[in-house]
Amino acid sequence: MAETWRYRGQEIGSEQIVFLREFIRTHPTSSRWKLSRQLCEALGWKQANGALRDMVCRGLLLMLERAGEIELPPVRRQIRGQCRTGRPRPEAMWIDTTPLAMPLRELGPIQIQPVRRTSDEPLFNSLMEHHHYLAYEQPVGEHLKYLVSAGGQPIACFCWSSAPRHLGPRDRHVGWSPAARKANIRFVA
Repeated sequence: MAETWRYRGQEIGSEQIVFLREFIRTHPTSSRWKLSRQLCEALGWKQANGALRDMVCRGLLLMLERAGEIELPPVRRQIRGQCRTGRPRPEAMWIDTTPLAMPLRELGPIQIQPVRRTSDEPLFNSLMEHHHYLAYEQPVGEHLKYLVSAGGQPIACFCWSSAPRHLGPRDRHVGWSPAARKANIRFVA
């Protein structure tokens, strides 16, 4: 009996393995990055927002290569920061951290600003790195970052990330069937 592989909700059987081997053979000049993107295009693997699922595809290809099912092209270059221990840490950005000792009503208006992909994102990353007890780690998947300020001084950071795909207690509490979880997980942070 042929072995079936499972990866992030996808079942891969012997027919798909044969297809992947042939696909890799017919794209001999493609890098691993390019191969995963070409494969996503060929299979129509896209996220709900229309972006290619190339990171999922790359993970699948790596799993199958490690299992000896396929042979990927050699690694062409190492991406800086890919290894968690070698990732550059956010630089310290010094701001006034004197505690605000005043009644809340005297604080004035509070601004909540999205900072992802803005010039304030390095400040957010630095504050998390140097003031959060777990330090800063790049959020996984889709994420939002907000900086909260009062009187022009940052007073808080908020970050939301994509929800884990499978979380039994959450799914049971919400009352999701496997089909409902698959349809609705993208709406949960």
